[in-house]
Amino acid sequence: MATTRSAHTVWEGNLLEGNGVVNFDSSGAIAAQPVTWASRSQDANGKTSPEELIAAAHSSCFSMALSHALAGAGTPPTKLVTSADVSFQPGEGITGIHLTVEGTVPGLDEEGFAAAAEDAKKNCPVSQALTGTTITLSAKLS
Repeated sequence: MATTRSAHTVWEGNLLEGNGVVNFDSSGAIAAQPVTWASRSQDANGKTSPEELIAAAHSSCFSMALSHALAGAGTPPTKLVTSADVSFQPGEGITGIHLTVEGTVPGLDEEGFAAAAEDAKKNCPVSQALTGTTITLSAKLS
């Protein structure tokens, strides 16, 4: 069964001085978050950005994909810690995403973990949606 998740943003003013609020409509699990051009292109100062939201989506999707693949191969993980760093250059856009994962996976060596992580990077739905962006990966066992 397909699912749809929704969010909306209310923006007021022009790009440089304006501001917005991102609302997470589907779940309500995250309170409305402020967003500005400055929070995107300079310091966050307590506000989010599209790139931070992409990083959250990518790190969670990748973790799910890797966990599923490891379990399917008979080596379920005890723990995966994944971070996603999304780089943004004003005037250029998103210039890259770097995933870093550290896992506790009984019965699996570094080579097997790295291969599984690389496969998850290629096949998680968020990675597939972001195919126009260079995605790199660092993976190691705990």
